Amino acid sequence: MTPSLQLAIEIAQEKKGQEICLLDMREVCSFTDYFLICSGTSSRQIQSVSDSILEALKKSGVTPLHVEGYRPAEWILIDFVDFVVHIFSLRAREFYDLERLWRTAPHVELPKEPREAVPS
Repeated sequence: MTPSLQLAIEIAQEKKGQEICLLDMREVCSFTDYFLICSGTSSRQIQSVSDSILEALKKSGVTPLHVEGYRPAEWILIDFVDFVVHIFSLRAREFYDLERLWRTAPHVELPKEPREAVPS
């Protein structure tokens, strides 16, 4: 797991992202290594999580390949190549259900609180 992914996880936790999960995609797809998935309770919170991740990673020299869905903020996708961040509204997350769609991908256990070391 890269330091950039660890930072994105910490930010999602700090910004009170809900039901944060990390899927290890390395054995199930060829386009990325991880999916970081979380939910927000409002468009404003979803955009705040996205903005904070983008800002912090930019400061560390990492820019996304692509960002989608920012304006409607129902499902913001941020593609960092090695990992993809999915920030959903509660309704969109239930509808698209990526965890079920990619159910063969192992779930990576995350620390309960921000700033703890994330397991490699």
